[in-house]
Amino acid sequence: MAATAAVALLLTINRYDYHRDELYFRMVGAHPKWGYVDQPPFTPLLMRLCIEVFGDTVWAIRLPGVLYIVAAAFLLALVAREVGGGAVAQTLAASGVLTTFILVATHISITAAPDLLMWLLVILCVLRAMLRERPRYWLLAGLFAGLALYNKHLVILLLLTFAAGLLILGPRKVLLSKWLWAGLGIAFVVGLPNLLYQIANDYPQLDMADALAENKGDEARITMIPLQLVWLGPLFVPVWIAGIVTLLRNPALRPVRAFGLAYPLMLVLLFVIAGQPYYTVGLLAALFAIGTVPVERRVTRRWILVAGAAVNAAFAILTSLPVLPLDVVGGTPIPAINQGISDQIGWPRYVRQVAAVYDALPAQDKPRAVLLTGNYGEAGALDRYGKALGLPAVYSGQNELWWLGPPPQSATVVVLVTQGDPSRSTAFGSCEHKADLDNGYDVENEEQTARVFVCRELTGTWADLWPSFQHFD
Repeated sequence: MAATAAVALLLTINRYDYHRDELYFRMVGAHPKWGYVDQPPFTPLLMRLCIEVFGDTVWAIRLPGVLYIVAAAFLLALVAREVGGGAVAQTLAASGVLTTFILVATHISITAAPDLLMWLLVILCVLRAMLRERPRYWLLAGLFAGLALYNKHLVILLLLTFAAGLLILGPRKVLLSKWLWAGLGIAFVVGLPNLLYQIANDYPQLDMADALAENKGDEARITMIPLQLVWLGPLFVPVWIAGIVTLLRNPALRPVRAFGLAYPLMLVLLFVIAGQPYYTVGLLAALFAIGTVPVERRVTRRWILVAGAAVNAAFAILTSLPVLPLDVVGGTPIPAINQGISDQIGWPRYVRQVAAVYDALPAQDKPRAVLLTGNYGEAGALDRYGKALGLPAVYSGQNELWWLGPPPQSATVVVLVTQGDPSRSTAFGSCEHKADLDNGYDVENEEQTARVFVCRELTGTWADLWPSFQHFD
């Protein structure tokens, strides 16, 4: 299963183009920091390392994803083995990597894949600490939880909901274990630099969370439950439900049944705080692995399991990876099903269209022109492909990119790429519409609504105007 997943990623690693998040991480990773306003430093800095070692290419930054998916396959098998699963259960558990969300998260170089690994490592250590009665595993669990904070802070959700499950279902005595508290101490010490960064920078992660809740909160609440049925594929839903049931009913798993309650508690918590639906995937994958054990025992016709896993994997590969030719995919429902696909399409063409606007500027305007974009995908694409076309420096007010500005005061001509209406901005005296971006493949994505303007007559200095361009999303 690990080999199949790795081959699937390698065969598609260089197809289509960068994802918008990859373009963003590539751009901010070129400016190493202890943390960024929207996330910890691990993924951007790892991308920078891959570029330095292997070159500035799509395949170079996606190589870690192959390692992630192989590791995830083995970790899922280990979770299944830990709760009594034999060869069939372990193999079925490992097939969980050939599912929609995990394939997307490991094909694209984003924060979700390393987060999945850290959650599975924490869960595996907790299972061993409690089921084997080997409390020293709490120290490893704490170490992995602390390391996870360098990628995302979401592991705190897992710790909180599992602790709540222990308080409700027990065994409560474990909360008094010196090993558990030592593990939490290790997590705190290892993750302390992240906390210090947040304090020193006035808690930017809270501003980001508020922006996500405001911009996507309603959508997240509406799609929270339906998307849980999609992440690992509809055919695997009965398996992870079986995982919850067996945790709550199997006496042998009584010490860790809090994980069965942690999942619904996490859904409730995410609904309250308007968190994103995919935040549950790390725990959901572990529940799936646990659910393979009763499936192994009760489904005696193995061909049913093989057929179900094969169909689930085939659908996931088709909809999650860039399998179809570019000139075909726009005529299918895949871009609508998976935004990760649509966000990999059109970047070089978009950049050439912006370059055409810049090239048409009067000669005297070009030395004092800059590029300004509404989002980080556009900025990252122009940064990646624009230099070869002779384009000037690019700026954006979104998330961490705002801190790379403002443009120099000598920049009095702005080639603006935006989905909004520049006439609503008081920064420019005039803006002239010059072009509409079009990827040419009939694929709907965010850039298909973007327009290119040439703006002049700044109404103040860039130092005064730049705060008005800052936005989190």
